[in-house]
This record gives sequence, C-alpha cells and structure tokens, in this order.
Amino acid sequence: MATFDDFLKLDIRVGEITKVENFKKAKKPAYKLWVDFGHEIGTKKSSAQITDCYKMDELLGKQVLGVVNFPPRQIADFMSEVLILGVYAEEGVVLIKPDHPVKKGDKLG
Repeated sequence: MATFDDFLKLDIRVGEITKVENFKKAKKPAYKLWVDFGHEIGTKKSSAQITDCYKMDELLGKQVLGVVNFPPRQIADFMSEVLILGVYAEEGVVLIKPDHPVKKGDKLG
C-alpha cells in the first residue's frame, strides 16, 4: 500500500499544451504532446492515449496536470518526459485539469 510520504515524492504540476501531433508509430492510437510547465521546468514532451475523447485542435491551450519527476520513457521513436494525468472513463481517457485557469508550473498540493 502506498503511503502519504510516497505521494509527496510525486511532483505534479500544471502545464499548458502548446503543440500536438498524431503519434503514428504508437501501438495504440495516441498523440504526441508538448506541454509548457513554466519557466522553472520548461516545455516537456509526452505521449497520451486520448484520441477517443479529444481532437488535436481542441487540445491546444488546454491546461493539464502532469507528473514531472518520473524518468523519461522511450515509446516507439519518441521520448516521453512527463506523465499527463487522466481518468479511464467509459468513453476513453479524460484529462485531469484545473477547473479555473492557473499559472503554468503551479504544483498540486
């Protein structure tokens, strides 16, 4: 079982999606995302299997939550640097986001 101290080890921040591409080489349908986490962290890349719920153009400018302190992970020919958080819903993966606009890089607390 995870402890509260385990949770505190995660660095979960708010970022804004600035670029989206189809990820044609992924095993399951996915997008390549570039997410700006502000001046302290910068822009990081992620692969996200969210094609069932989102079109590419509606993702630009969307704020999302991401774990920024996991090690990078190679997915096909793409290096995913952060884990974007979502919920496995009946219709597909739904992104977790603030319900009000906040500053890029703000930390979940």
